[in-house]
Amino acid sequence: MKLYKKETVQYVNASLDECWAFFSNPKNLQKITPEDMGFIITDYDGKSMYAGQIIQYKVSPLLGIKLPWVTEITIVKDRSYFIDEQRFGPYAMWHHKHFFEATDKGVKMTDVVHYGLPLGFLGQIMNTLVVKNKLKAIFEHRERMVNEIFNS
Repeated sequence: MKLYKKETVQYVNASLDECWAFFSNPKNLQKITPEDMGFIITDYDGKSMYAGQIIQYKVSPLLGIKLPWVTEITIVKDRSYFIDEQRFGPYAMWHHKHFFEATDKGVKMTDVVHYGLPLGFLGQIMNTLVVKNKLKAIFEHRERMVNEIFNS
């Protein structure tokens, strides 16, 4: 399986505490995800983020087809970073690191996603034609929404 990497950096005009409170709450993910993804949390225990937490969603990443997606929060270091990993869903592998760092320009928020697709060579073609552009659009939408929420 070929692995791909997507990395983004954004500065957020908020305190580290405010930024952490927003991004470590799974309910807020829907607020910053494009509507065309059909993103809905279907099961989540409602607790503050912790290692071992399972979150279940429905997503429509392509052609409006609803797919289940299950992620696990594997590591949490309060006000510093957390990692979510797909346990079941559209990717063969999904590992997403979220880093938060207070700076002179606000909170530096860095996302690093490593992902792999199923179907071998066909998955590689799908990444070139669709997936990498879809992820780029999702993170661009997220950046706009975060700017509206925090940087306006």
